[in-house]
Amino acid sequence: MLKKKTILVAPLHWGLGHATRCIPIIRALLEHNFNVLLASDGGALLLLQKEFPELESIELPSYNITYPKKGSHFKWKILLKLPQIKKTMNAEKSIVKQLVDTGKIQGIISDNRFGVRNKEVPSVFITHQLNVLTGSTTAITSKMHQKIIKKFDVCWVPDIEDLVMNLSGKLGHLNQVNFPIKYMGVLSRMQKEELPKSIDILVLLSGPEPQRTILEEKLKQSLKNSGKKVLMVRGIVEAKQQWQNFENIKMVNYMKSEELEETINQSEIVISRSGYTTIMDLTVLEKKAFFIPTPGQYEQEYLATRLKDLGIVPSCKQKKFKLKKLEKVSVYKGLKTLSQKSVDFSELFALFEGE
Repeated sequence: MLKKKTILVAPLHWGLGHATRCIPIIRALLEHNFNVLLASDGGALLLLQKEFPELESIELPSYNITYPKKGSHFKWKILLKLPQIKKTMNAEKSIVKQLVDTGKIQGIISDNRFGVRNKEVPSVFITHQLNVLTGSTTAITSKMHQKIIKKFDVCWVPDIEDLVMNLSGKLGHLNQVNFPIKYMGVLSRMQKEELPKSIDILVLLSGPEPQRTILEEKLKQSLKNSGKKVLMVRGIVEAKQQWQNFENIKMVNYMKSEELEETINQSEIVISRSGYTTIMDLTVLEKKAFFIPTPGQYEQEYLATRLKDLGIVPSCKQKKFKLKKLEKVSVYKGLKTLSQKSVDFSELFALFEGE
């Protein structure tokens, strides 16, 4: 009997999106008879430990990315952090080297963790950002990112290859490609179900501080006199789930996948950031939504603008949000499933099958 291979799955802790989109991959690995070793830090690691309590996990060093209060400073804050990011990458590399050298892992799936790779075992990088938008420095940041991606055996892009009908637009599609790319299809841990609608407005919060809290406070004030049934999932993963009430708003710190899936299926409209994982989830669930991109995060601003221009989801800047803006939701098409084809995990995992 062959010993099961162990695959290290390591999402970046930057909001919860990277961790949540790894959930269907982890489930599929287990179904395909692999062992999985979880690796991340902060809320992302805690979330995966709650979803998969039976799996072993290790803590990786944190990239410690926070947002400035003023969104326009974000790019410069990241550039100033480059030495620290480099240090974190080196620390990740040495942890991974030890895991490979001791025979603990036989493959790697890194969701945007630059240092989680090793030449001795098949190493996959997951990203929907082949181009990294940073305004005037986009060309430089995209080149830097592509240089890192090239060091992996293959890059999995959670989107469809079609150049027109896709979710990530120019983020996930290059004119010229000089490294192996596999388009996975739309990746989500969710499934659509027709359930009676018991929530008028569902707010999904996540992402780095202080912007998460700033938006929470703003939405509480905007929605408290709406006369609507509002549920706010705060996106703060803690040891225990906690519910509280604020005026007509029910609030909960976090939800695990199954409960969240049911909740989104029961909601009329969703207000959230235009984070890519959220967009994938809401596409699979075919939801009407309203997006408020994180200030200064070019990627979210681009995705929100693109979906607005396509007449799919309305959006606005954080500081401009008012309850009245939600009236626009009904005239937009809403997110719909792009392709009936499900993700072919057997084909993707073939990389780990070789000796």
